[in-house]
Amino acid sequence: MRKSRKTENSAKNKKVIKPEKSEKIEIIEKIVRLARKERLSYDDFIYVCQQARKKLGLKKPRKEKRLPRILSETKLKKFFQVISECGNLQHEIMLKLLFFTAVRVNELVKIKVSDIDFNQCKIFIEEGKGRKDRYILFPNSFRLVLQSHLRANPKNKYLFETTRYTAFTPRRVQQIVKEYREIAEIEQKVHPHLFRHQMITFLTSQGLSDSQIQLISGHESKKSLEIYQHLSLKNVEQAYQEAVKNLSIN
Repeated sequence: MRKSRKTENSAKNKKVIKPEKSEKIEIIEKIVRLARKERLSYDDFIYVCQQARKKLGLKKPRKEKRLPRILSETKLKKFFQVISECGNLQHEIMLKLLFFTAVRVNELVKIKVSDIDFNQCKIFIEEGKGRKDRYILFPNSFRLVLQSHLRANPKNKYLFETTRYTAFTPRRVQQIVKEYREIAEIEQKVHPHLFRHQMITFLTSQGLSDSQIQLISGHESKKSLEIYQHLSLKNVEQAYQEAVKNLSIN
């Protein structure tokens, strides 16, 4: 006897439950019946689950941290070359500073002119990640570039301002980076935070220690916190300035 089309479709759409999943469903049903029987409230149920997890010794597995895919030296050069060729000087200075300092994009857009110390080539970051204040370094060779930028924009409150005389938003900087990536025809995903990874990787390759890089980047690590506390930015400054001399995009 021939099956109707409706019967065939229903057979196809019927989900096949795997044995392991079936067992889990049975356990869930038992827990639900027990919770209903004991009239557990939301807070009671959360407490029971927490205590059961403790007694079973269950812990949330740690997420594996993926290493960021940084740009090759060729692609990095091409990216900044395209920016230079496009002729927007402020974009070029802003994105180079983002790279040179390994600053976070939400910290970059908040930098005020008054935060810059040209004598010591450092910038004050107010309430960075974790609401912590710190200083970041920029290359000696970049001092004249920043000074020229501010001479051309004497009324700036923020180091970088839009055509509406307001600070850039992190989102806008992300869009700018994406636009130049597309012009440079770089298939790899490029975003502002990538330059932070890029610079930290470069400084590591130049022999700077973890504790030195922490001070430059604003990272906080419990493992080397003891060493980190005994360092000052002055101790790191020479190593940083020597390292950035080897950058190919200066």
